[in-house]
Amino acid sequence: MALLKMKETTEAYLSEKVVDVACTVSIYINNNQQQTTRDAGELAGLNVLQNVNEPTTAAIAYGLDKGSALQGNVLVFGLGGETFNVH
Repeated sequence: MALLKMKETTEAYLSEKVVDVACTVSIYINNNQQQTTRDAGELAGLNVLQNVNEPTTAAIAYGLDKGSALQGNVLVFGLGGETFNVH
């Protein structure tokens, strides 16, 4: 299982147990697919707090090193998956 391997790799890197997580998912998946993601996380021993869509995680990642100094708007381009989206 991919999530189990990612959990093990993360725990080895952080030297601590990982339990609560947020999973990045495609913006186009339906509720059943989101629930399947949660179920897979549970099977890997994770507590999936939230499924977050890809454009949102891109915006969050962009702002991580900016701290609270970032003020204004951020334009996120989704260039994958046979689409060209602006979020």
